[in-house]
Amino acid sequence: MASDVPADLSAFADELADAAGAVIRKYWRTRVEVISKDARLDVFGDEPVTIADRESERVMRDMIEQRYPAHAILGEEHGAKGDGKTSEWAWVLDPVDGTKSFITGKPLFGTLIALLNYGKPVLGVIDQCVLKERWKGTLQKTTFNGRPCSTDDCTSLNEAMVYATTPEMFAPGLETRAWNYLSSQCKRALYGCDCYAYGLCASGSVQLVCEADLMPYDYLAVVPVVVGAGGLMTDWEGRPLTLPNHDLSKGRVLCAANAKLHSEALAALKQAPPFSRVARDAFLLGLACGVAAMAFLRRRG
Repeated sequence: MASDVPADLSAFADELADAAGAVIRKYWRTRVEVISKDARLDVFGDEPVTIADRESERVMRDMIEQRYPAHAILGEEHGAKGDGKTSEWAWVLDPVDGTKSFITGKPLFGTLIALLNYGKPVLGVIDQCVLKERWKGTLQKTTFNGRPCSTDDCTSLNEAMVYATTPEMFAPGLETRAWNYLSSQCKRALYGCDCYAYGLCASGSVQLVCEADLMPYDYLAVVPVVVGAGGLMTDWEGRPLTLPNHDLSKGRVLCAANAKLHSEALAALKQAPPFSRVARDAFLLGLACGVAAMAFLRRRG
């Protein structure tokens, strides 16, 4: 495992972000065609994709293949080249994380670029090309537009702001109960930032991000950004977020401003009640009605 990212690869990550941003800005707030990755579903109900997504990833892939042909690549739009789990170096690309934000003109999407060393993320970039904001992190240091940044020192859930892209990302049952309980312990739950929320955490503005139903290209780039700024990011069981661990993690991630807050949030996810409040109240009401009915029948008998 490399302890430091080679300077040429770190500089190349910036080149990739610059190239992707140049493509994306051409289509920003224009009437681009939006299609679904599953033609059977509505573009907003499923995962929409645009020419900006596909063209910007293609530009980055071409650059990687030309400069570093031995490196593996995993991209959201154009799939895998090589084995990112076992390759010494692999790039994981999400050209437009937050396509729904992009197509509705909200500048909170971002380009995500991760560099993996034998499956572990060691360098990450979150680039917001419209606002000209870029977080770049290694496991030792994170910068925001070239200047060092750090996470907040909040250590109490009741003082923490927690983000998720949408409550609909949590599956009914365990995930929804866990999210509802965690968010109920926090100062406020907020939605709608996609990858931008992780950048805000790295800069000290947000204390927690909790999400589910993610793919590796949705989160691997943000791990070094958060960790390098002083935060901690794992799955819901506390496991490291790596490409080999994805099947175990099931796309569930927890990002916290520091280790103590992470520990509290992780405990809250595991303390979620076995029933939702609505289900519990319905059960208790049904039980009470049953007891009343039995008492009524006894009196009549």
